[in-house]
Amino acid sequence: MTDRDRAASCQGPYGVEGDPGDCGDPVRFEVSRHRRTPLRVCPVHLGPALLLAEGVLWPPGISLIR
Repeated sequence: MTDRDRAASCQGPYGVEGDPGDCGDPVRFEVSRHRRTPLRVCPVHLGPALLLAEGVLWPPGISLIR
């Protein structure tokens, strides 16, 4: 992972491809999704992403990104 990846912006609770939404917080978590790219979110949007984003696996696969 590069420094640029670490500074990536949160993809918000819905994980719409190419739409980072209004959240400019840095990414801290990566949520695995079925047949989709992993969803990268900030701590504020982790819970909503698990409930609202498409393709989230259950039980969820969550990775901490530092």
